Amino acid sequence: MKYIPTIGIECHVQLCTKTKLFSEVDNDARGKEPNSCVSPVDYALPGMLPRLNGEAVRLAVLAGRAMNCEINAYSRFDRKHYFYPDSPKGYQITQFYHPIIGAGYVELPSGTKVRIEHAHLEGDAGKLTHFDNYSLVDLNRVDTPLIEIVSMPDIHSAKDAHDYCKELWRLMRYAGVTYGDLYNGNMRFDVNTSVAPEGSEKLGTRTEVKNLNSFKSVERAVEYEIARQTKVLESGEKVIQQTLGWSDATGKTSPQRSKEVAADYRYMPEPDLPPIRLSNEFIEAESAKLPSMPADYRKKFAAVIAGDVLEVLLDYPELMKRLDKLDEEYIKTIANLFASVLLAEEKSAEYLNDLPTVAELTELAEMNKKKELSSTATKEVFLRLFDPQMKGRGAKTIAKELGLIQENDLGALEAIVDVVLAKPETKKAQEDFRNGEEKVIGFLVGQVMRESHGKANPSVVQEILRKKLA
Repeated sequence: MKYIPTIGIECHVQLCTKTKLFSEVDNDARGKEPNSCVSPVDYALPGMLPRLNGEAVRLAVLAGRAMNCEINAYSRFDRKHYFYPDSPKGYQITQFYHPIIGAGYVELPSGTKVRIEHAHLEGDAGKLTHFDNYSLVDLNRVDTPLIEIVSMPDIHSAKDAHDYCKELWRLMRYAGVTYGDLYNGNMRFDVNTSVAPEGSEKLGTRTEVKNLNSFKSVERAVEYEIARQTKVLESGEKVIQQTLGWSDATGKTSPQRSKEVAADYRYMPEPDLPPIRLSNEFIEAESAKLPSMPADYRKKFAAVIAGDVLEVLLDYPELMKRLDKLDEEYIKTIANLFASVLLAEEKSAEYLNDLPTVAELTELAEMNKKKELSSTATKEVFLRLFDPQMKGRGAKTIAKELGLIQENDLGALEAIVDVVLAKPETKKAQEDFRNGEEKVIGFLVGQVMRESHGKANPSVVQEILRKKLA
């Protein structure tokens, strides 16, 4: 029997506000001491009341628009009751009945559309660090503002699960609502997977793999769960609905607890926060601030940049903004340079911290177009544009200092070719070429390059040699 997988994904996105969702505490705890970014409001001491961060609401509107979602003018907070050691309140302030973001969709690079059911605002829990026989609690993350994005069960392969999470990561970063630092948990994915016999009208029993923070982990976890659940069903047993953990080291999931349902959380309206009411004017004004999205750049650059190269570059919003400011005739050259660096250089991410100016990139592309620089020299100058010691010198100055500018003057090149052809050691190669041995032209070009100290344009040199040896 063939089994069809179905995947739905919940994505938690930490919003990049200066302060937390309900208190005036620093929201960026990266590199901070554990339990140093907390306040009595965060762990709900008696008499401490939450106060809603307006910037989080604004960012939620942008996030929703980035996913083609409706923004609800009316939304409300609820209490979700549960206790874990990293949740000192004993409940979470979230939105269950009336979320701020309504239905929408995310379109994958393949064209597949994954529907968004809704997305809601909520405060994050803390973080547990586990050791052999004890665990440590860090409350810095408590009430970090989140939006939780809930997809419809529209994904049917591990590859599409990977692509959906990556596209969602891109959308949130382009919209400017999160730092998008996966390593530090700025975005985390809970993946629900089920399998059912082909043709079945009912979905299978699902499992939820919690807190994945890489696209590859999402793909591997889904692949594993599809295989595991299929094996369970083929053996005549039933899949147990439960929450699972994932180990990158073993490549396997493991049970954590039985999977709760909504009734287990005893949702109730949050008594300490009033409903959110947004005017149409506010929603439209904030929506208009949404910058160009990945889909916009795919459409704009489709005829200029190769698809595989473009997908590499789309991971970097600031780079795409820089490319967008270049003249169209130079976009392909510069895009390929960035792609080669990002794919090949060990410290590629460092090259994107301080990008060259549009003027510097334009000057480099012009030199390449005029064949003042070889392809190798163009890349060398490009890399030097990121060197702090050469900052602001410009492509032409750097090329001159490195002695990389090619000689294109026909008169000067012909004089060098004449010198090479007059040398006794090149006579046999000249005779061989006249006798039809094409490959010796490379030797002669090399001799000219040596005579010119590497500055001659090899393509022009070859044209001159062919004319003189005809």
